Order: sequence, then structure tokens, then C-alpha cells
Amino acid sequence: QVQLVESGGGLVQAGGSLRLSCAASGRTLSSYSMGWFRQAPGQEREFVAAIRWSDSWTYHADSVKGRFTISRDNAKNTVYLQMNTLKPEDTAVYYCAARGGYLSVYDRLYEYWGQGTQVTVSS
Repeated sequence: QVQLVESGGGLVQAGGSLRLSCAASGRTLSSYSMGWFRQAPGQEREFVAAIRWSDSWTYHADSVKGRFTISRDNAKNTVYLQMNTLKPEDTAVYYCAARGGYLSVYDRLYEYWGQGTQVTVSS
């Protein structure tokens, strides 16, 4: 079992920044990949970014590339999503997820999920 707890969401103006955190517990994450997904009202959940814990190899969705950065802190067992130059269309509930093995852009392949944190970007 892996428990995930997100934090760091909030209300920010367009052009601003936020950093989301996802604290993991329950297992050593060396063989896991971690992902961030988001879901806006009335829309399907979409992939944002993912990181392979073992070597910090990352992948970002085109919609956030150059603005968002996923990273991890091994000592704190925490994954971060640094979000810069936020846009109103980034407004969503952001979820952290974990899966054993290679990272994936498909939410159905992730085994563990956090409760989500709301990010609202005003224009």
C-alpha cells in the first residue's frame, strides 16, 4: 500500500505560480513512478506530468511543457509539481498517483491516488 497526500493548491492570478506537493508513505518508492493528473469540471481526467523515482526521468504533457516541472525529493519521499505562468485553463483538481514500474500517461494504470487539491487560476 502507498498513501499519497497532496497539498499546495489554492487561488492564484493568471501568470502566477504554485508548487504542489505529494507526500508518499507506506512503501519505498524506488521501483515506482509518480504522476500528476488533473480534472476540470465536466472534463475527463488528463495527464500532466510523471517521474520515474529511480532515476528522476520525467515526462510532461505538451500543454504544460515549459511551464510546469515535476521533481522529487528522495529524503522526504515527496513529489512536487512546480507550476509557473499559470493560465485560467489550468484550473482543475490536481491528483497525485503512483504505480509500480515505468511511468505512464494513462490514469487507469496507476494503482494509488491522493485525494486531490484544487487549483484555481483567475483571469
